[in-house]
Amino acid sequence: MKYFPHTQQDIQQMLAAVGLKSMDELFGEIPQQLLFNREFNLPEAMSEAEIRNFFELLGQKNYPLTCFAGAGVEDHYIPSVIAPIVSRGEFLTAYTPYQPEISQGTLQYIFEYQSMICELTGMDVTNASMYDGTTATAEAMMMCVAIAKKRNKVIVSATLDPKVRRVVETYAKYQGVVIDIVNEKDGVTDLDELREKLAGDDVAGVILAQPNFYGIVEDYTGVAEMCHEKKSMFVLNAKPSALALLRTPAEWGADIACGDAQSLGIPMCYGGPYVGYLACTNTHVRKLPGRIVGATTDVDGKRAFVLTLQAREQHIRREKANSNICSNQSLMALWVTIYMSVMGEKGLKEVCRNSYAGAHYLAEKLVATGKFSMAFDQPFFNEFAVKCTAPAQKVLETLLSHNILGGVRIDDDMLLICVTEQRTKEEMDKFVEIVDNIK
Repeated sequence: MKYFPHTQQDIQQMLAAVGLKSMDELFGEIPQQLLFNREFNLPEAMSEAEIRNFFELLGQKNYPLTCFAGAGVEDHYIPSVIAPIVSRGEFLTAYTPYQPEISQGTLQYIFEYQSMICELTGMDVTNASMYDGTTATAEAMMMCVAIAKKRNKVIVSATLDPKVRRVVETYAKYQGVVIDIVNEKDGVTDLDELREKLAGDDVAGVILAQPNFYGIVEDYTGVAEMCHEKKSMFVLNAKPSALALLRTPAEWGADIACGDAQSLGIPMCYGGPYVGYLACTNTHVRKLPGRIVGATTDVDGKRAFVLTLQAREQHIRREKANSNICSNQSLMALWVTIYMSVMGEKGLKEVCRNSYAGAHYLAEKLVATGKFSMAFDQPFFNEFAVKCTAPAQKVLETLLSHNILGGVRIDDDMLLICVTEQRTKEEMDKFVEIVDNIK
């Protein structure tokens, strides 16, 4: 039984193998003041029924919140079929993909995941090895520098999520990369300033967001040409669920697309991490970290899957690797794959349309109270920033007293509010009614 502890015989055999007589001798070098020398504060044993009752009473202390918060983590509908499919043995127990003959389950869903991400982003190739959206963006930054070779400056828009910017800056600090922030203007990237910063011919890449941190859909017409004219890479951090309706990174002319796939049906899970995606054009596939799975045929002519490309330096020559992220995150990639399969093109578009419509409905209702105004006069998707006449923290606390998570405070008088397909008209009307009564 694999979860049973070692027997005394097991312990004696292991001690004998290392030339020791007791467990006390094994840990003898640890100072006494660091050892735990009292009884553990553990409750008495309970029966199964008592344990069930205990946790049921404990669970009753929780209370559900109606979520209008976003900023990178959104409350989307999760089809009930995903959990049982994820737990099927073909996937759950599939072996590590280094031995394709016994890991077809893992290889197949990674291949399907890659195919779907490429279809969403319009890019040629993607991997399945990113920890989350922030590190995926940092890896995109490192790809820019690796491709440019003699350039080590990367321009990042101020409208990129601040959490993502901080991780990118951390990576850059220890890799000798210079991060140059291009300022925002009226909630969007100042493209005139970007053009000035590109004039120096020393920029390896430019990282922009779509939609940006404020939920605004930015117009990047001409940006790819602006970057490529100066031999700089264009990276677009894009919310994948929104790409069911919005123009894809490929259509904007991006060289690399990256971001977090939480919006593709992954539970909010206390803030993550979730799964990052990183995709690029065929030209730069050799600089893409992680694994790429491809389809082929076996000796009998049947469809099969194999590791087509992986950077072996990640495993045997770490100092020469483009990246040292090797955790495949394939369980979350599987979750996302099943979500996209179940929802299909029609379902993904419906999610986008309902989220968009709900966000605009709520924004109009809030502005009509006279206690809120739009922070920016810009097109937005399913998230928007508003200025409040009352302190933003007071607004959030008032909503929370009614079991509503009312958004994310981004300034003393500014809230970032997110609406997904989960939110009903009744919930939004209740939101407006509560905040309209704040004195």
